[in-house]
Amino acid sequence: MRLRSLGVALATTAVLSALPLAHTAASAAETPLSQGKTVTASSQENSGTPAAHAVDGNTGTRWSSAATDDQWLEVDLGTTASVSQVVLNWEAAYGKDYKVQISNDNSTWSDLKSVSGGDGGLDTLAVSGQGRYVRMLGVHRATPYGYSLWEFQVFGSASSAQPGCGTADSAEGKPASASSTENAGTPASAAFDGSTSTRWSSQSADPQWIQVDLGSVQDLCKVDLNWEAAYGKDFQIQASSDGQSWTTLKSVTGASGGTASYDVSGSGRYVRVYGTARGTGYGYSLWEVAVHTSTTGVPPVQGGGDLGPNVIVVDPSTPDLQRKFDDVFAQQESNQFGTGRYQFLLKPGTYNGINAQIGFYTSISGLGLNPDDTQINGDVTVDAGWFNGNATQNFWRSAENLAITPSNGTDRWAVAQAAPFRRIHVKGGLNLAPNGYGWASGGYIADSRIDGTVGPYSQQQWYTRDSSVGGWTNGVWNMTFTGVQGAPATNFDSGPYTTLDTTPVSREKPFLYLDGSAYKVFVPAKRTNARGVSWPANAGASLPLDQFYVVKPGATAATINQALAQGLNLLFTPGVYHLDRTIDVTRANTVVLGLGLATLVPDNGVDAMHVADVDGVKLAGFLIDAGPVNSDTLLRIGTPGSTADHSANPTTMQDVFVRIGGAGPGLATNSVVVNSNNVVIDHTWLWRADHGSGVGWNTNRADYGLRVNGNDVLATGLFVEHFNKYDVHWSGERGRTIFFQNEKAYDAPNAAAITHDGIVGYAAYKVADTVTTHEAWGLGSYCNYTADPSIVQAHGFQVPVKPGIKLHDLQVISLGGMGQYAHVVNDTGAPTSGTSTVPSKVVQFP
Repeated sequence: MRLRSLGVALATTAVLSALPLAHTAASAAETPLSQGKTVTASSQENSGTPAAHAVDGNTGTRWSSAATDDQWLEVDLGTTASVSQVVLNWEAAYGKDYKVQISNDNSTWSDLKSVSGGDGGLDTLAVSGQGRYVRMLGVHRATPYGYSLWEFQVFGSASSAQPGCGTADSAEGKPASASSTENAGTPASAAFDGSTSTRWSSQSADPQWIQVDLGSVQDLCKVDLNWEAAYGKDFQIQASSDGQSWTTLKSVTGASGGTASYDVSGSGRYVRVYGTARGTGYGYSLWEVAVHTSTTGVPPVQGGGDLGPNVIVVDPSTPDLQRKFDDVFAQQESNQFGTGRYQFLLKPGTYNGINAQIGFYTSISGLGLNPDDTQINGDVTVDAGWFNGNATQNFWRSAENLAITPSNGTDRWAVAQAAPFRRIHVKGGLNLAPNGYGWASGGYIADSRIDGTVGPYSQQQWYTRDSSVGGWTNGVWNMTFTGVQGAPATNFDSGPYTTLDTTPVSREKPFLYLDGSAYKVFVPAKRTNARGVSWPANAGASLPLDQFYVVKPGATAATINQALAQGLNLLFTPGVYHLDRTIDVTRANTVVLGLGLATLVPDNGVDAMHVADVDGVKLAGFLIDAGPVNSDTLLRIGTPGSTADHSANPTTMQDVFVRIGGAGPGLATNSVVVNSNNVVIDHTWLWRADHGSGVGWNTNRADYGLRVNGNDVLATGLFVEHFNKYDVHWSGERGRTIFFQNEKAYDAPNAAAITHDGIVGYAAYKVADTVTTHEAWGLGSYCNYTADPSIVQAHGFQVPVKPGIKLHDLQVISLGGMGQYAHVVNDTGAPTSGTSTVPSKVVQFP
């Protein structure tokens, strides 16, 4: 299987002309099924080594990946084929161990061949299988570099499904647009009207384009172009699911005009011809563009549709509206680990006399573009009557995009973790404590305006971002503010407050709204050094619902991945979704949005979700609940070794929560691993359960909460609790955290079980020794070692002592004397002692 040694031998003779044969397939006379087809990859080394170079028929161009083992290259043959041979023409960076796999649906893969101990050069593999998609799945690299292929060739015979390419023109009469028109008599629509006597023509400049909206995502098989005398010499035929992100189906150079048909392979709702070089001094001019779609293979997943059975849409005239709220609350008030999931959506208008009590897994949101579009003269309430006035378990609920005029002047939102209060205008005060001022352990507010005073009272900690408040009365241990108008001044040396004037980087969570009668998702823009609310200016973009696969209970991971592969976004409606394979988000700017705490449960040890190292993915509003078979990583953002700069358009993770145990046994080595650079984590609670079902030191074992390997990652509102080892382990450079809340694992059986490297206890927040720059503000770690109260944890925080490492306002607390801390950070800070729950603080380290 190795020809490179032959090439070396020839280099010692005069037969140098034989050298190119090292990059020529044995079946050179046969055109590979893969040549020129749509190809994707897990990564590319740089812009000069894209995936398309592996199937372009040119042995002088190549694809190369990032320098990690977990990489793949995949080609879409366009139709089901019988595959008999696969040829891999390796560059010097080759795969030592890899698999060649085949799939009918781009989700379920079967091995055609497993190669172990490969030696590079030309690998010609005899295989047998049927499918539409073929990929090389790297297992181990042979060199420190990535995987690099001059050519990836698939041979065989296409099935009889290929003639299923339809003869009808799917583009005729459909909405069209263009980069320009020569004059009013040559509009874009004229190229799709079925008439060869009307035409579109552009201005006399490069580049220019014309596109058509087919109305839904379709499998595309052929495009016919009928040029007028002013033709395109070089152009691309492209497809898109959303009209924004485009995939090239065919690149044409040196064309001579006239009528031409091009076989293509791919899917999309939008098709465009993108001209880069004109054939004449005039513009581009097309009599007709015809698009043909396939009637074979897996039908495309359609976007849009209804919002499923667990979304309750109301307006001010809805009969018995109060009863609707009351009925859901009666079911969900104490249903901490149940399967019910509900989303209330309130159409714009004024709602009088309403008290919407919000229980577990219940969300309430307005459907206006601005909070003041949906006015509640009444209350949105969270209290703790179900738990005898103790609000420390009021988890997993939310309120968003509403205006509230409280009935008695003050609204009550007495929550614990994972209960965001976003984009709310409270026309009065806000009480964060339960009736009777019992214990409370929240909490998070963002992009909200509270005209009156916020009273935390018994709240242990709270983080507020990019908001305005009329006042703030008190705090117990850790009240942190960034970008909050009206926030109290920092007084951490003697009180609970840490206040930063602005938030360095933020992007508000995407949200559903109504534009007339049409549902859309608004995706807010990134802000830098923000202060105050983002509305009503509302910088950002609106995406129509038909650009989303509306995921409903019963949907499979295969269908979800098919939708993503088509370029659709995901809108998870309320429900519990069991996954038999990982959800793979590979497209830049994909939105994955959950309603009503939609919950993903990975089965059989798969990871729940992987996000590629791409720009601008938005993850928001869902819960990942570990399954009983150990998953390695529940959520992975970026492939290992990711290096791309995403500072202009970072991936964001907002109101994404993780649970291991509680609803039943759950196991996961890592909860969240961030490999990409510049990710913004905005409010998360990663929780290894300390109560509920399936709870025990090994029953719901989870070693790590958050692991950050990417550089320039920012966490705002980071809640991580009870992990068996490090709750947070940060290896990336220039990381920043604003607000951190932690409890160590209650159930550590003894000091020996958590002793490592001669240190008793894993730090709640560990910065790796290799890191040179890191900064954090407003940090707290608490211990409650109920299984062995004699444990003395060495410290809550462990960081290297270097000029670029700075921690501000951090503390450790022993809860009622159930275990103690010897220090706050490293060997600095007074020990905790006794049962009085008094913090030990460090204002600045070092």
